[in-house]
Amino acid sequence: MKLNFDKIKEITLGAERIEQEDKYIKFYRFTKEEETAYRERMECFYERSLFTAGIKLVFKTDSKSLFIKANIPQLCIRKFFSFDVLVNGEYIGSIDNFSDKDMSGEYATVELPIAPCEKGFELGAGEKTVTIYLPYSVIVELEELIIDDGAYVEAVKPNKKLLVYGDSITQGFDILRPSEHHIPRLANSLGTEVFNKAIAGEVFWSGITMYKAEYVPDYIIVSYGSNDWTSETAESFMKNCSEFFANLKQNYPTSKIFVLTPIWRNDTEKITQLGKFEDVENSIVNAVGDMDNVMVISGLDLVPHESKYFGDGALHPNDEGFNLFFENLYFHIKDKLA
Repeated sequence: MKLNFDKIKEITLGAERIEQEDKYIKFYRFTKEEETAYRERMECFYERSLFTAGIKLVFKTDSKSLFIKANIPQLCIRKFFSFDVLVNGEYIGSIDNFSDKDMSGEYATVELPIAPCEKGFELGAGEKTVTIYLPYSVIVELEELIIDDGAYVEAVKPNKKLLVYGDSITQGFDILRPSEHHIPRLANSLGTEVFNKAIAGEVFWSGITMYKAEYVPDYIIVSYGSNDWTSETAESFMKNCSEFFANLKQNYPTSKIFVLTPIWRNDTEKITQLGKFEDVENSIVNAVGDMDNVMVISGLDLVPHESKYFGDGALHPNDEGFNLFFENLYFHIKDKLA
């Protein structure tokens, strides 16, 4: 039984909208207004806004099998992707283009083919909850999602919402399995639906926080600073940071906001026009000092300061690094919610 557009829309989490285009279903994590703003800001940011970071399909079913068929257009930064399938929270397999490759070491720039893909999965007997995590660094055009004839499908919707802003690390670079990224794992631990607004290469930009969501997020995570450190002056950074948070405060005065300062990178000893690396964290603390619903968490406490925990050896965590990122982040957030 092939699930129709309405059913797929019903079971999708983390998308601002879903559209049927010819034979494909496409998922969008930004509103049309936000996409237009990014297109006017920088074309590559607009392209990255189309990637399906944080979007997943979640449903209860008694189907014993699942079949997924999708098209992956060539537009992408990284040349590897994965759809992860979980049953009752346990990983059972993926559709990817790298399982037969050596992805050890620094794999960020590996060149792999991007092409249409399809695969069947055995889900087992009885009722279960199925989760399909979409890739973070490619556009997804879903052609078919098929379960057993006569099986039922019931959407699973969390009651709370998590809104996330950030750069490439928050978008998902360079995790191999999107289900292992720290943001979806945190969302699961907090019992929330996550809307991931992170854009690779982005800095604090108040233009994106001018837009207010139709929902009121229970939690907000903001995680910029690493790109700002290499591109902004101290004056422009404070201005951008202050305006960004002023918009958030106006739009979401009751939401709990967690600000993550930059995690370690392998060039923290240099001094940029903004200053020392630790100056970024100090400036962020100063920018949010008068906001009583904001809690700052030091990124330097979240991922070990060793290149082996980074997929490119320098900036973006690998799977092991992201696992530690999640564990440490959840510890800090749970402590602040107590």
